Amino acid sequence: MKLYWSVMRPIAVYGCETWLLKESIVQKLSVFERKISRKVFGPTEEANGIRRIKTNKELDELIKHRNIINYAKAQRLSWFGHTNRMLETGIVKRIHKWKPFTGRPAGRPKSR
Repeated sequence: MKLYWSVMRPIAVYGCETWLLKESIVQKLSVFERKISRKVFGPTEEANGIRRIKTNKELDELIKHRNIINYAKAQRLSWFGHTNRMLETGIVKRIHKWKPFTGRPAGRPKSR
């Protein structure tokens, strides 16, 4: 798991500070993490000798609820704090504070 947390997870969520965490992205990241966790922790052996794959709840307890979604949200919050502390004259801060001059017209687009 140390290899996963130090190498694979940062690669999987590279640039997550700027992502919109839509449900499809959340689901894909969760599936990725569970797949890796199942490979790392292996199957569970029952008392009668039958082996089975671990449930999602068991995997969540094994990784101590430090899932990839919470990591991505923490990274976004960290980036927000970083940009808020920047000087007002910096490019990133100016882009963050920028408001468009006009809005889009209301209604359906005209057919051509």
